[in-house]
Formats: sequence, C-alpha cells, structure tokens
Amino acid sequence: MYEYDLLVVGSANADLVTRVERRPAAGETVLGSDLAVHPGGKGANQAVAAARLGARTALLARVGDDDHGRLLLDSQRAAGVDTVGVLVGGAPTGVALITVDPSGDNSIVVAPGANGRLTPDDVRAAGALLRASRVISTQLEIPLETVVEVVRNLAPGSRFVLNPSPPRPLPPELLTACDPLIVNEHEAQVILDGSEAGDTPEGWARDLLALGPRSVVITLGGEGALVASADGVARVPSVKVDAVDTTGAGDAFTAALAWRLGAGATLEEATAYAARVGAIAVTRRGAQEAYPTAAAVDAL
Repeated sequence: MYEYDLLVVGSANADLVTRVERRPAAGETVLGSDLAVHPGGKGANQAVAAARLGARTALLARVGDDDHGRLLLDSQRAAGVDTVGVLVGGAPTGVALITVDPSGDNSIVVAPGANGRLTPDDVRAAGALLRASRVISTQLEIPLETVVEVVRNLAPGSRFVLNPSPPRPLPPELLTACDPLIVNEHEAQVILDGSEAGDTPEGWARDLLALGPRSVVITLGGEGALVASADGVARVPSVKVDAVDTTGAGDAFTAALAWRLGAGATLEEATAYAARVGAIAVTRRGAQEAYPTAAAVDAL
C-alpha cells in the first residue's frame, strides 16, 4: 500500500511577478506594476496542485533558511502537502522573475539558488519516501544528475513522470523511464535535437517515442494536447476559457495528469482531466493560489 499518491521531486521558488504592457526589447526599460511575491517553482507548484485536487502528496526539494523558504513551506503545508522531504539550507531560496503581459502570457527567468543544491545524495537519503509513492513526478529546474538518480531509485511498480522544463537533451536512461514524458512544442523540438521530426505534433510524438519513453503527452496550447503510446496517437481537445495569467498552468496540468494516471485513468482520460485543471488555472492570477479543487474541476 502506497502512503502517497504522488511524490514531486523538484524546485521551489519565490515568484517575483510584475505585470507589463509589453515585454522590453533588448536594451529597453519598461515600467511594470507593483511587485508581487508568490510561492512558486515547478516542483512546489505541482505538489500544491495535486494536493488541492485531493491527492496524498509529498515534496522532495530544497529551500533556503530565509523568508522565501518559510513562505514556500507555509504554502505547501496549507495545501496539505507533506513537507518531510523538504530540506532547508545550503543556499538562498530560488527566485523566479516573472513578467506577465495583458494577454496573460509570461516570460520567466529563474535564479536556482537552493534548487541547484538538491543532489543525488539527497535522493538516495530519501529512499523511503520514493518507495512509499505510487507516482513520482519531476522537472529540470533541479540538476539533471539528481533527476537521473530519481530514476535509479524508483521502487518496482511506481510510475515516473517527467516534464523536461527548462528543456535540454536527455540521456537514454532518463527517457526510457518516462511514462509519460510531458512536453510542449518547444520542449519537444529541443529533446529531438534537430532530428527530422516533420512539422506535425503527430510526427514529433512518434519520434519522441522512438527515443524510449513508454508514453508521450504534447501540450498544444489552445489546440489541446496530443497523447501517444504503443496503443497509438490521439488528440485531446482544449477547454475554451479567457486566459488571465498562464503562470504555473503547465505545472497544474502535469500534476493532475500524474495523479489521475496513478488512480487508474487511461492516458487519454488523465490528459482530458488535466486540461480542465489547467483551464481553470489560467483564469486566475498567480500560480499556486490559482489552482482548483476537485469540486471546481467537476463543476467545469
């Protein structure tokens, strides 16, 4: 019996957010809104999103011994995330500098801080936590060697989900463990690394599968998503909403998909559910504070 539905191994950042009329060009200064500070980071976001939906969730991450670190720990605990795996110290808490334009699109620069000090040794020391988790989800805002160590310490029967963001070429050992690999269009192209993938998501999905993942999900923005596995390729439609802020919506999507897969949903069913979660998230400002409960998703 698993103690956790989902263990997220990943980053925890303080999001420093300002709204702008337009993003600055090179060498240009533009004025933004008052600065807002929110709990964020892809790992912390995924953990909160899953817990809000009702998943028994734990987080393995590292934060600094500072105000930003305490903000992140408070946010996790308020959402119901078990923070037994959150390590404190070694560097200041990571920070994401985020600008949001009037359409809701964002640009993000991340200063990793303590995230860069989450090491393979930390993963090995958390072996009991990994063995207690049905699904393990991670991203690439922590060192790649740490993510690879997660794969090396997976318990038999557990499922590994990877959103390779920010994207980079991935070693075969990591790719073959993914079930699924969740990418957007840009991430797909980076991982394919110049291969002849054609110009359709179906072509990208087939080429990604050829690299070793057991399944692939490609998010396509307003066009929905595409799922691919040995069973074939299928499109999942989007949910039409008026976007206010896309910050963290991809993290909510990944968390929801990972949780539903662990609960027994098919890849297509889990992706459709995740699309509804992501749709609600973009209609609200911020990241973690925008994530819906299961009741809100059911109502949509």
